[in-house]
Amino acid sequence: MAGNPVPIPVKHLDEKVLCIDDLRKAASGKLPGNFFNSGSTDQITINENSTAYNKYRLRPRVLVDVSAVNTTTACFGQTVAFPLGVSPAGLQAMAHPEGELATARACAKRGGMREWVGGDGLTDSKDRELELRIIREAEVQGCSAIFLTADSPVLGVRYNEWRGDFRTPPGLGFPVLERSSEQIRQTSHDDGFLSFNDDAHNWTRDIPWLRSVTKMEVWIKGVLTAEDTLKAIEMGCEGIIVSNHGGRQLDGVPATIDALPECVEAAAGRIHVHIDGGIRSGTDIFKALALGAEHVWVGRPAIWGLAYEGEKGVDLMLETLYNEFKRCMQLTGCNSVKDITKACLGVMRVDGPLARL
Repeated sequence: MAGNPVPIPVKHLDEKVLCIDDLRKAASGKLPGNFFNSGSTDQITINENSTAYNKYRLRPRVLVDVSAVNTTTACFGQTVAFPLGVSPAGLQAMAHPEGELATARACAKRGGMREWVGGDGLTDSKDRELELRIIREAEVQGCSAIFLTADSPVLGVRYNEWRGDFRTPPGLGFPVLERSSEQIRQTSHDDGFLSFNDDAHNWTRDIPWLRSVTKMEVWIKGVLTAEDTLKAIEMGCEGIIVSNHGGRQLDGVPATIDALPECVEAAAGRIHVHIDGGIRSGTDIFKALALGAEHVWVGRPAIWGLAYEGEKGVDLMLETLYNEFKRCMQLTGCNSVKDITKACLGVMRVDGPLARL
């Protein structure tokens, strides 16, 4: 209509990645198929992992001097830049040729941040000698803890993989598992996992065995209940990771942020409690810490960073989350990670008023 302003298109505007969702959108088109971005069965848990954070609201304190805010914390005896690490994730070279190497380098530049390289954490293998060789190599490389993937006696119902008969791309081997590309591609992903993994794994057999062969800490990855938190304490484990495998195992389990309070209460300070799953912003990190997690881990955001621009993309992901987390601390009046408590959060109620935690 006459008199209304006419939009003038901006030519050659460089793509700007300002948040993790920007990174996801920019990277997803570069990723092969839907292997990384999908979950199991009906995709309920993978979606709720992120959306569950939305019901929690921040309760900021104002007129606080935050000019000297300190985001550092301790993780495995070392000071890290902020309470975030990159979770174990397999097949990173599908996202970028440098794969885990690029991810590890980006983490190393971020002031002591950790990245667990070599697949989806340690899984119980039917070949004990191979498992022992993996443990010995981890010791040689200076690893201080084992993340035992406990939620995968079998793989989840992954329709997207079955429909496309997903197999590891040609040229990608599993050197840690001593398997070549040719060997891996002879079977589907599901059949290959079943042939390697031991679905007879259990607390009383495997934790004592790990204790007998290594002095590394033993952490259980995949805990979602108070019962398993208490079992980890009973078995003398040093920590747990509240995780549902990024929604790729049993669909319909709770979002990890909803399972976290139950596990923290059961732990009662007797065991370390970390969390992964669905963290997409610095505010999400803040909320997880307020609900009792000591440290937070991300998986897919690192994959998106790799696909976007390799090591630089992972560094961009870490920088984005760091800046958001720092500003969230400042805007809520928290000068240190220890200041982040339940008092910083409320939860939305169906009857309207915000409920304090």
